Amino acid sequence: MTAPTTAAYAGRVTPQDGDLTLTSRGRLLAAGKMLFSRNGYESTSTAAIAREAGSSESQLIRYFGGKAGLLEAVFNDGWTVLADDVTQQIAESRHGRDAILRILGLMIDNFSRDHDIAFLFLFEGRRMRGHEVVLSKGYTTFMELVLSLIRKGQEDGSFRNDTAPALLAAAMLGAAEGLLRERVLAERQNRPSPGDDSQIRAAFAAMVNGLGPA
Repeated sequence: MTAPTTAAYAGRVTPQDGDLTLTSRGRLLAAGKMLFSRNGYESTSTAAIAREAGSSESQLIRYFGGKAGLLEAVFNDGWTVLADDVTQQIAESRHGRDAILRILGLMIDNFSRDHDIAFLFLFEGRRMRGHEVVLSKGYTTFMELVLSLIRKGQEDGSFRNDTAPALLAAAMLGAAEGLLRERVLAERQNRPSPGDDSQIRAAFAAMVNGLGPA
């Protein structure tokens, strides 16, 4: 889910066009995503990101305001990539529950393809700043979408209506994240995966369908 003006190969990120403004920002995004995933947010320095991107710390500050801003941009870039597909899946859905299955299934598929962004969303997605938990704008927008679809499902009868939408959303997102987290951890620890894409989707669908009307 890197910017379209960059490409990563052999552990390095290189520009694909002649616009230095665009490629510098794109290289920093790609380098930040890779290093945050590989080494963790706290252990990754702005100097390391700039070096990996073939850029400078001053450029990182210019575009993102610092390391926290870069992580935020990585998350928002990831959600933006999903936006068109999410819109299409909702348009093709029969009802609210079908829409939830489609878009969270889409999220599972994308995380399975891009392990770096999966690791970041699952392990770095909720940053602590002092006593406050900071969520990316992209995640907040996605959560609002899920809530709206649950409300729609309660209205059209595809979801039970005796439970608050926020609780149903927490249950669904928690299940999706838990299923993916186990797979990512298994891969990072070089142990057998608990399930492939189809098994993860089937387990998630079983849970969501269980929240249908009694």
